[in-house]
Amino acid sequence: MAAIITEKFRLHNATQFTESFTEASASVYYLFLGKSSPFTTATSGGSDSSPPSPADSVEDTEYYSWDSMLGAKKITSSDITRAIVRRNFSNGTTYDMYEHNVSSDNTTTSGASNIYDGTFYFLTSANRVYKVLDNNDGSAYSGSEPTSESTAPFALGGYVLKYMYSISSSDAAKFLTTDFMPVSTDSTVSAAATDGKIESLVITAGSGYTDGTYYAAVYGDGTSQGTSSGAIVRITVSGGAIATFGLTAGSDTTIHDGGALYTYGTVNLGSSYTFSDSGLSSSSSMGSGSGGAVQVIISPKGGHGADAVSELGGHFVMTSTTLTQAEGDDFSTANDFRQVGLLVDPTTYGTSTVVSASTARQTFVVKGSSISGTFTADEKITQASTGAVGKVVEYDSDRSLLYYQQERFGDFGTDSTTGSYVAFSGTNTITGASSSATLTPSSTTETVTLANNNTVSLTTGYANPEMQPDSGDIIYLENRKPISRASDQTEDIKLIIEF
Repeated sequence: MAAIITEKFRLHNATQFTESFTEASASVYYLFLGKSSPFTTATSGGSDSSPPSPADSVEDTEYYSWDSMLGAKKITSSDITRAIVRRNFSNGTTYDMYEHNVSSDNTTTSGASNIYDGTFYFLTSANRVYKVLDNNDGSAYSGSEPTSESTAPFALGGYVLKYMYSISSSDAAKFLTTDFMPVSTDSTVSAAATDGKIESLVITAGSGYTDGTYYAAVYGDGTSQGTSSGAIVRITVSGGAIATFGLTAGSDTTIHDGGALYTYGTVNLGSSYTFSDSGLSSSSSMGSGSGGAVQVIISPKGGHGADAVSELGGHFVMTSTTLTQAEGDDFSTANDFRQVGLLVDPTTYGTSTVVSASTARQTFVVKGSSISGTFTADEKITQASTGAVGKVVEYDSDRSLLYYQQERFGDFGTDSTTGSYVAFSGTNTITGASSSATLTPSSTTETVTLANNNTVSLTTGYANPEMQPDSGDIIYLENRKPISRASDQTEDIKLIIEF
């Protein structure tokens, strides 16, 4: 059975995802950072120089990623945009042209069998986006960079172009990357669009025709199709051949009237179908030529420019999240990270209530009543008597606070012999494997003010993460080479989600 997932399905899913940020029962999304300890072949697989590919498995997306999660920041509707593949303008480049019937049997100039994989639009240095309605029979663009924001198609560089929209400076700063760019619909362009209007043609020149100018009605299903009140093509024959499509009457074959509401259309050549006047009142023969054809290109639903997101293939959603230093002490700046993910509807630790805070710390914390030495990031820690095992994320010597995680790998967070998990608890001594530092946990219940005036509440010396581990859904996961953080550092993290 032959079947496809259509572009409309992908666009629908991207739209539903975008709307889920603002609808009445909105989902809550968080960007999270994780994995401060190195990738190893004995545990997670891979290495820091060659990170492992995340598996779409229960263990990776339900459990393991929670073990190494460092912190999360809420993503708001202002942090997302629909996006498309970035295609830069470059003079001398051959671009595809928009066609309504691209397939494996009718590929684009670049060989794409799907218009959305084609190069039929580009971005200029001034962040204007143009759609190519005609590429001069597959020739390279030759001319200056376009600047027009006219709502009507225009000719430049041998091409016929359609201005679609401009990327604002704020959106460019937040969302424009080397590979992707935000896409939106310009309200002025959209208002000027005509549903089913014919704005470009594909010409087969043929030979042996009588030179002259001829008019032909476009038949099909458009308004007043096949009459002088519908779409009309002005055909120019020169040297016995039908001239290529363009916008210059007299030298190009042009569209005299684009009509409206065409979902298909045909132009019939011959004495019964061509005329010497645009009113189609005087029949005219193009002669006994052969091999020529005029194919009308059907505009996307609503007309060119009516919906740039769907017209240009906006089935990508981009999130852009800025992490400013420690983000109120919820993100460690004393260690690196190797994993980025997207989390939906996590709950507050120990409850079924969805988290609402702008940021959340996801490490465990223990405060020492007495400490000897200095713990180092990523070293293994163990606790006497309990047998608990963990890894250091950060040590705050000013406040005697040790931040740690317990990944479910032997000697990382579980017993290396039995594989059992034991939580750190009580006042038994915690020892660093490489630093030999020791910490005797406090038994006091208190609230400690942190470096950036956030607080951590300790119950008999310990604090749990702020989100309930394994809650919500991890819907995106990416492993990266280590990225170091610092107290004066800001990261802009962009995720591209393709539907």
